[in-house]
Amino acid sequence: MPHTRIACPLAQLLIVLIALSGTHGAETSDKSFSIQAALDASPGTLIHVPAGDNLISAPLRLHHDHSGLYGEGRIIQQNPEVPILIIEDSRDVTVRGLTFTRAKDKEITRAEGVVAIKCHDLVLDGIRVINNRTRSAAIAIRDSRSTDIRDCRVRNYMSLTIDDRTHSPDWGYAFNCIDGTGIAVSYSQGTSITGCRVVEEDLLPTREIQQKHGLGKFVKKNPQKGAIISQKTWDEEFVSNWHQGSAIIVTAPESSDQTRILNNHIENAAQGVDLHSDHVILSGNVINNSFMGMKAMHGSRNVIITGNQFIKNDLWSIGLMPGASSHGATPAAEGKPATPPNVDGGSIIANNIISDFGRGHSAWVWEGQGTPIRFDNRQKPHNPPLTDVVIQGNVIYDSDRDEAPAAGAEGPARPKYEYAVRIATEAQGLHFSANLFHPGRSGVSNIPLPP
Repeated sequence: MPHTRIACPLAQLLIVLIALSGTHGAETSDKSFSIQAALDASPGTLIHVPAGDNLISAPLRLHHDHSGLYGEGRIIQQNPEVPILIIEDSRDVTVRGLTFTRAKDKEITRAEGVVAIKCHDLVLDGIRVINNRTRSAAIAIRDSRSTDIRDCRVRNYMSLTIDDRTHSPDWGYAFNCIDGTGIAVSYSQGTSITGCRVVEEDLLPTREIQQKHGLGKFVKKNPQKGAIISQKTWDEEFVSNWHQGSAIIVTAPESSDQTRILNNHIENAAQGVDLHSDHVILSGNVINNSFMGMKAMHGSRNVIITGNQFIKNDLWSIGLMPGASSHGATPAAEGKPATPPNVDGGSIIANNIISDFGRGHSAWVWEGQGTPIRFDNRQKPHNPPLTDVVIQGNVIYDSDRDEAPAAGAEGPARPKYEYAVRIATEAQGLHFSANLFHPGRSGVSNIPLPP
């Protein structure tokens, strides 16, 4: 390891002190000063944090090139108002093996667990971020290049909160919800998220939790109805999409690019993977019990979705659609520069298996509305339509056909979806071949599938 040397005697002493103070039981002293002092005294060095609990009350900060933290210890943030670790404006930083969590009764926060801003060649390897309950993200990467997030664990990252959309003329209301994201990437290029596990164990979309917390109910409403919501929703002051957030999201569609999301395990998310990025590979993932398996929108071009297992999704497993942020190219005119396009399409959906559809925790919310694969219309008139997608070698498996019939019923249970595939009228250039789609209650697709 090229950067593990000790830079000076002071740094060596500090690291020894940290090693001596690490314990295998509860630790009462605040270690934020000693760990931070070791980092600052040894720029360009990986600092070892041994096994034991390290209580901190200020965020740890990594801001030197070629530096980092590694070890077996737990970093426990006692202050719910701040992140646990901030990595900023640095290159070739590595954080490996550590557990980042929050003190008991301090898990609910508005801050991220681990956040990296303006980094280059950052590696997060085998870290755990546990019980960082925030509507933000357990791990957040912003404005960075060439980030590797590999073999990490995110557990229990969601929180009860209010989704306030009153500032937007598109929506104009606020409502009670469950929200939170495991890994969030924005304004970043060349990101790789590989072999991670993102799991929520506690805040599940059950009837009991919905009723207990009034989830979906409006708590605020503008005088004017939002432009893209239905009159029915506005009048009833209730929305069904009160389970918010994603296990993994890559956003900032006109900036984020060249993203790989490979071989991850996602369980009990709202949205498994949410993509607003160009040139994406989503492959080898298991997405279990998320009401929405994955979606790509807001100008996601050249996305490869291949070899994934989508299990117990309830609204859809794979969804492609233009979003409000998509637009066509415009030439330079009247002193304004030309605008490049931000469009959806030129993508491949291949060799995925969708099973147990409509059997997740939120099946009761979306009953009768789900479609395993969905190609949707644009959200606003200026959005270019979805175009040019190859759909090949996928399986949509009606798991109900294998079950014993219900008492008094004849034959197998009916599928929990109306159509295996739903295609909006505006979608163009879809090409289907060699797929195995078990038909829904009304057939395979709402329109004949184009070859």
